[in-house]
Amino acid sequence: MRKITFLFLICFVIFSCGKDEDDTVSACLATTNIVANDITTSSATITWTDPNLSNAYVVEYGESGFALGSGSTIEETTTSATLTNLNPETTYDVYIQAICATNNTSLHSEVLSFTTEISPVVPEFRTNLSELNLFSGNLGDLNISSKAFKYELNTELFTDYAHKQRLIALPENTSMLYDGDGLPIFPDNTVIAKTFYYNVDERDLSLGRIIIETRVLIKINGVWETGDYKWNAAQNEATLDLDGSIVPVTWIDVDGATNSSNYNIPSNTDCFTCHNIYEDVTPIGPKLRNMNFEVDGVNQLDAFINNQHLSGLSGSSEVSSIVNWEDTSASLEDRARSYFDINCAHCHIQGGNCGNQSILRLAYETSLGDSKIAERSFSISIRVSEYSEGFSMPYIGTTMIHPEGVELIREYLDSLE
Repeated sequence: MRKITFLFLICFVIFSCGKDEDDTVSACLATTNIVANDITTSSATITWTDPNLSNAYVVEYGESGFALGSGSTIEETTTSATLTNLNPETTYDVYIQAICATNNTSLHSEVLSFTTEISPVVPEFRTNLSELNLFSGNLGDLNISSKAFKYELNTELFTDYAHKQRLIALPENTSMLYDGDGLPIFPDNTVIAKTFYYNVDERDLSLGRIIIETRVLIKINGVWETGDYKWNAAQNEATLDLDGSIVPVTWIDVDGATNSSNYNIPSNTDCFTCHNIYEDVTPIGPKLRNMNFEVDGVNQLDAFINNQHLSGLSGSSEVSSIVNWEDTSASLEDRARSYFDINCAHCHIQGGNCGNQSILRLAYETSLGDSKIAERSFSISIRVSEYSEGFSMPYIGTTMIHPEGVELIREYLDSLE
């Protein structure tokens, strides 16, 4: 009896195993060779290889780091999918699953990560600053887009102690062209922007800053046009405002003193007053001689040349340079003339706003004799030493005197006697 029972069990196992082999389902293998192609600011095409030769797939995607099951999904019948409505300058993760049969799905593929393209700078005066794409990420962080680049000046214009961030955005595959030591030739659709802000406390920058305005110049069909964007209280957007306004601002300086200013955002008419040369709007700051100095240990002009932002010359040695007016190792005359060049010369040159009203010619390259500084020293001293709207110099753009600058100018004028 035991032998019969044992034989029965063996037969049962054999026949059972034979039936399982008949019903075995082939494993659904994971897809491989996942690639992102044709990546734009808002889309990408994903392709992959399927060893199963399936005719159905699930594509799941989302911003990098998303949890599987929480992403966006699309179903495809070929080994290709186009993702749309993506955000620019954003990294996405993609997973693919092959569907071999109704109840037979592969494991998720290895993750594919790709980053969408950066939005190009828009050379137009749109309603909001964010629409120009000059910055990436949160607008208030002032992170310059990789489609633009920062520039700095050796001697800066005084504007009520405001800090400034300067940038230039050139059209794709263009450069500034060397045209002497002054302004380079900028291609059409160049955007130049300057953002004015105050640190809440100069002793502790982690406390943040107060961004007031971003002034913009755009070269359109050979002509520069001006516009000004006023920042909101939330510091997350700035709106085009051509009428100008007064913004009260308070900050703490490096000595711990509290300072206040009724900061004057210029109107578009005010902008033209300073940027007017022979009735044409012209940039003031980015003259090659005022950018010819080291920034972070590298000559700025050489960096422009190496990055193909500046062409027409082989190196910075071909360009003269002005000095930093605060550099006491430079001569008194060079410091004072550099200060005049950036703060005063845009009006006090031939063709400038004061060209027909004054004999002063304050460009750095003008000789002392031709500048008439000595002849007008008394007038200069009086008009920079006190603030009186409509009388003091600079004529517009500040609401207070600049004591450090005044001290330099007085010392220089005294040296000419």
